[in-house]
Amino acid sequence: MKQLLLKYMTRLSSLSEEEQHVILDEILVEEYRKGTVLLRQGAVPDKCYFVLKGCVRQHAVDAMGREITSNFYTEEQAISIFNAHKPDKSSEYTLTCLEDCVMVVGPLDNEREMYAKYTQLETMTRRMIEENFGQVQEEFAAFIASSPEERLKTLVQKRPGLLSRVPQHQLASYLGMTPESLSRIKKRIYREYEEPGL
Repeated sequence: MKQLLLKYMTRLSSLSEEEQHVILDEILVEEYRKGTVLLRQGAVPDKCYFVLKGCVRQHAVDAMGREITSNFYTEEQAISIFNAHKPDKSSEYTLTCLEDCVMVVGPLDNEREMYAKYTQLETMTRRMIEENFGQVQEEFAAFIASSPEERLKTLVQKRPGLLSRVPQHQLASYLGMTPESLSRIKKRIYREYEEPGL
């Protein structure tokens, strides 16, 4: 599993092979059962994660009491809650394992110490965040400008595995539609693909 991290270290940093292996030895890899809540809405985060295996859902309950899914994290994705702008540093989201997960766990209170020890690790982390943030910006802009059907088609194209890994009502929430609308749109899209010549 740690080979995935080694790939990122090689691509995004100039750490020597020896430094890479020392860091890998120090990194904490944890297993979590399906249904485990990693962070609750309103709590102060004390860890960040990198998914090696599994799926984690990011969701929140809004002022009307509705549960809204805002992201799904799967293999090779980092999970960080950016809340430094909030006076109480609390999370606006809950993170829940939708599957049994294997993740690298980074205690936030240990972060500065690791960065001081391995300066290239901070560079690598920053590059990963920049890549992820750029992708999130693009996806958000496309989401706002697209119809529910276009959102589903984009999801099928970019993250097809989510359709079989995530409960339909959570997927519908993530796409900004009702489960009934999602079901209708899925049927329409599948019919299009089954038509001759497609």
